[in-house]
Amino acid sequence: MRIPLTKYGTPQVIIFPLITIAVMAAAILLPLPKTALFTIETLLFIVLIWILSFFRDPLRIAPGDANLLLSPADGTISDIEIVDGNEHFSGKQLKIGIFLSVFNVHINRSPCNATIENIIYKPGKFKDARNPDASKVNEANDIIMIRTDNPTDKLLVRQISGAIARRIVCDVKPGQNLAGGQKFGMIKFGSRTELYMPQHDTIKCLVKKGDKVKAAITPLIRYQK
Repeated sequence: MRIPLTKYGTPQVIIFPLITIAVMAAAILLPLPKTALFTIETLLFIVLIWILSFFRDPLRIAPGDANLLLSPADGTISDIEIVDGNEHFSGKQLKIGIFLSVFNVHINRSPCNATIENIIYKPGKFKDARNPDASKVNEANDIIMIRTDNPTDKLLVRQISGAIARRIVCDVKPGQNLAGGQKFGMIKFGSRTELYMPQHDTIKCLVKKGDKVKAAITPLIRYQK
């Protein structure tokens, strides 16, 4: 039977619950009033459930449409804008930012069938991930990939740490092929994920600011023939 917890959560998914359970057990031994003990145990139980929930790994089945770019993360669309390239691209790029709260699934997935061209880690600050400026100054991991379906656009998925998140996990290597919706890592404890792609007339953005999205399920972009 499949355990719906991600391997990317190791060791936190083991250590944190054990610590919480140990504290719950220790609280029982203290000479506390019943009301206080009940409150403490309830709060610790909620923390335990949240820890396990944070590292949940729900089954996702991607649509399988080669004309779609799927969301690389669960969360809320925080910004959509046209930018004048970046350190990896020249020309105008469509940028879609996704904010992941501590209650979202934090696993990142490939937006399409693609080959990893390069991965570049950048140390940085830990500002609030809801701020679009976090993309410029925060710790980040850039995954540059090439679509294997036409058009063979170069894409960038950027994993960005937030004020709480301090651990980016990336489980792929340059040259590796990914299927649309395939898992490639996560960002632990609140974060931001961005998708960059060339801006041209054959694409249509399917989301707007404030929309809720799910990795491997929600289409962000459609290629129009």
